Amino acid sequence: MKRVYPPYGFRCPYTDNCPHLEGLSTTWVLEGYDRADRVYQEHLRIIDLFRGKLDETMKRVHLLEKENEELRAKNTALHRRQFKANKKPEHAASPAGRTRGAPVGHPGWFRAAPSRVDKTVHVSAPTTCPHCGSNSLVPTEELREHVQEDIVIKPRTVVCRYVHKEAYCRRCGRSVIKAGEGELLHAPIGPVAKSVALYLRYRIGMTYRKVGEVFKDVFGLEFVPASALGFDRTALKKGGPLYEDLREKMRSSEVVHADETSWRNDGTGHYAWYAGNSDLAFFHIDRHRSTEVAQALLGPAFDGVLVTDRYAAYNGVHAKERQTCLAHLITRAKEITRELLLLEGSSRDAPAEAFCERVARFFSKACSIGKDLLRGSLAWKEAPRIEKRCVSELKKICRRPLEYKPAETLRAFLVGKDRKYLFTFLRHPGVPPTNNQAEQSIRFLVIFRKVMFGTRSEKGLRTHSILPSLVLTSIRQGHRPREFLEALLTSDTKTAQEALYRNSS
Repeated sequence: MKRVYPPYGFRCPYTDNCPHLEGLSTTWVLEGYDRADRVYQEHLRIIDLFRGKLDETMKRVHLLEKENEELRAKNTALHRRQFKANKKPEHAASPAGRTRGAPVGHPGWFRAAPSRVDKTVHVSAPTTCPHCGSNSLVPTEELREHVQEDIVIKPRTVVCRYVHKEAYCRRCGRSVIKAGEGELLHAPIGPVAKSVALYLRYRIGMTYRKVGEVFKDVFGLEFVPASALGFDRTALKKGGPLYEDLREKMRSSEVVHADETSWRNDGTGHYAWYAGNSDLAFFHIDRHRSTEVAQALLGPAFDGVLVTDRYAAYNGVHAKERQTCLAHLITRAKEITRELLLLEGSSRDAPAEAFCERVARFFSKACSIGKDLLRGSLAWKEAPRIEKRCVSELKKICRRPLEYKPAETLRAFLVGKDRKYLFTFLRHPGVPPTNNQAEQSIRFLVIFRKVMFGTRSEKGLRTHSILPSLVLTSIRQGHRPREFLEALLTSDTKTAQEALYRNSS
């Protein structure tokens, strides 16, 4: 029987020189074997370590590739939004020889017939056909009327000389005079011209130099741009008290829309703030875009309904009620959808796409309901039931978390603490579901900023806060802004206030 182990006390005579190991020492071979096993095990451990790091690296690479794809999609979507393709939409096509016409559902506009006729001109019948050039025309008894409105330009100024009688004041020891009708004391240019210049700048949005060109070419009145700046300073001094009174009236309103946009003053970034409604308009240009500015604008505790976008600075106003602009949410959902459609392969997120599409449709329908309530075509008593249905439907839309981060951020907002501000328009009559009123109101300053590139001084900031506020408020009060500006320049504060408001109380 072959032994597995050698007998006790056996010593191999070939320990130091084994013929089966090509003359190597068995002790040395065994030590080498043990050493190789330890090295092998160490190599296995290193391989496992590298494999783990490789897995982590591949996961990181996959994550970075996904983020890179998302950023590329966002960049492409942003570029397309800023630089739209020069293509006509398919629905713009119209039959040959016909104009496109108004959009579907857009009410037509027709010029109202003039209420008076200042001059009648009788025109004889033509002797030559304007179409074929024939001279064989036969006069008829038919008459055709054509009413045309035009303007009368008088390219000359009216120079008025005021002769004042003086009076002597015993208290201050000086001779004094009073202003005549339509006179601005010590001013070589009258109030009508100044009010027109202010109107062209703060209603039409023209530069000082172009205002001067209009006066020179149309009215024959010349002045330098610095004089137009002086008109602003005069109106600024007169309009300051009305501006502060307008701030207080705005703070006591039941509904106020608010928004802000960027502004430049002497090369430094500022912000133009707006607060107002269908009756009032208040602008304020400030260095900051903080809660402190919002509180200075609306007060620390606004007692009405504040309609804004999702900007957090308005949280410090502590308004009694808030309405988040649903149009901004629709726009954000559509932006995320466009980004998702630009992704490729595994980066596509079908649940996020479906979520954004449902959100856009849902809030578009909510906006339509809000418009129907404001128009009165939908009974207000239906609002509580509609709100419950909207809340329930929104919960269904937002019940599942999403992998795509922008879509998940939107979903978290819709189910977060600010969800109660989404349907305020269904709890308070007269509150719209969007902040379009503020967007349209501040648009003038946005365009004005592109024309004149901001302001250069603190007085310029105050001027471009006060005068646009008064001009737009006069329009919303049903007055002609040019006439109000003339009253502002020629009247005291009380009279100017009566010219600004329908009810100055």
